[in-house]
Amino acid sequence: MMSSHPPYPVAAAVVVLDGQSLPVADVVRLADGAARPVPGTDSMKRVERTWDVARELAASGRVYGRSTGVGANRTEAVPTEAAADHGLRLLRSHAGAIGGALPAREVRAMLAVRANQLLAGGAGLRPTVVTALCEALETGAYPVVNEFGSVGTGDIAALAQLGLALAGEHPWWGGRPPGAQPLDNNDALALISSNALTLGQATLALDELRRLVTATELVAALSLLAVDGSYETFAEPVHAARPHAGSYAVAADMRRMLGAPDRPAPPLGRIQDPYGFRCVPQIHGPARDAADALESALAVEINAAAENPLIVPGTESEPAPAAYHHGGFYLAQLALALDHFRLSLVQTARLSTSRLAALNEPAFTRLRPFLADAEPASSGVMILEYAAGAALGDLRAYSAPASLGHTVLSRGVEEQASFASLAARQTLRAAGAYRLVVGCELVAAVRALRQRGLRPEPGLPVGRAFELAESVLQESSADRPLTDDVTGAAALLDRFTDLAADAGGRAGRATPRTTAVPATAVPTAVLPPVPSPVPPPVGPLVPPPDPDLRRGIA
Repeated sequence: MMSSHPPYPVAAAVVVLDGQSLPVADVVRLADGAARPVPGTDSMKRVERTWDVARELAASGRVYGRSTGVGANRTEAVPTEAAADHGLRLLRSHAGAIGGALPAREVRAMLAVRANQLLAGGAGLRPTVVTALCEALETGAYPVVNEFGSVGTGDIAALAQLGLALAGEHPWWGGRPPGAQPLDNNDALALISSNALTLGQATLALDELRRLVTATELVAALSLLAVDGSYETFAEPVHAARPHAGSYAVAADMRRMLGAPDRPAPPLGRIQDPYGFRCVPQIHGPARDAADALESALAVEINAAAENPLIVPGTESEPAPAAYHHGGFYLAQLALALDHFRLSLVQTARLSTSRLAALNEPAFTRLRPFLADAEPASSGVMILEYAAGAALGDLRAYSAPASLGHTVLSRGVEEQASFASLAARQTLRAAGAYRLVVGCELVAAVRALRQRGLRPEPGLPVGRAFELAESVLQESSADRPLTDDVTGAAALLDRFTDLAADAGGRAGRATPRTTAVPATAVPTAVLPPVPSPVPPPVGPLVPPPDPDLRRGIA
């Protein structure tokens, strides 16, 4: 059953699935249709061998889900004459996911993860299922999968929908679907005993949010220049003295993006900046570390044979094959890693709102409050603080630890749940809110630089970021709705990530911070830079700065 959804274009790049070494980045490429999967030859041989072993074990003894029921029905044997129909009945009864249909990208990520896991060789299902999943990824076909049905102990509802689609009983969308598979009792549980949907969603969320965190560092660099901030906080000796890996790397990248030396001199005026600028390495570093920890957990899971039971063929030393019943489907590591990552993002987003507040303050910018124009009582970008605060509120809500959840299911025999599935969904949702928070800061930073007539050095990543933002954001400072500005700025963040990656190889070299535009081009509301801690009076439009705000004393 197909819809009119357009198929993905045929990708020239190839990703070899071997069940052992698939990286997170390749799951994203497969989900996006940027590559096509090819099952490894040796891996397919493993699948074929365990398929044979699993059928022998199920025919000669009790194997959970193959010759027995599942959950609380695990003690109920399936008669031999009913075995063939048992698999389809299991899929039909468990394909009860509810809620809205998931986007194609998330379902494709699930297909990629499940195909690779099956190639690890522990499931014991028919090999043609693997080739069918790879075919679907290549043609752009994906089954209709609904959002809710998992509590972090196996995405059985979503994968049962996939199973019915493979059997020809559930709709496909997108491109040409694979041919129907004759699934039976030896395939059903083997297919659905996985967390492939949760893993696919977590992979997509990690990819987007890690890129956004990197982009935020470039936005922070623009804001720093707009307030004549200090490079001292990024000094190499500071981070060598407290060598947390993530913080050390952030400081080095900030120096490269800004063209700062390893041992920058303090600026004239302010003794130290507010936390929004001064603590970027200390707050972004843990977010990078959390992302790395999440990627490590995902790398294990997407290459794991975690099916219950695990089918293990015999060896020379242990010739008897076995079906091991276990709890490898329980995603505690992933749930905790996702929760940790989201909590770290709240810190980085909160820091962005701190910088936004500083950009609205004349004591830091030497401009009118809220970066307003010269009209009396203009509000400028005042509303952006409210909008960013609202988006930050959503981000905080999404960051509540999903691993605190608890439920008892199936007549009490499944008395725990990791809720990694909820953690993955919340991490996906967090990306949209996070993006809007940082978009608000970017709009304000670009406006402040424009009003001050400052242009970051164009050869640096921060200069190229400014040029890109200038090409998208309106120049007018007149009071007007800023919705489109923030939408455009938020969309730019993906391109900022690539610019930040160009920062390599610049450490230790000092570069001019900014270039002032000719005086005739400087807006009248801009005050000239001054070396003293407190600028001279400039008329009623700009109030005298608060000395405590200028110093940023902790």
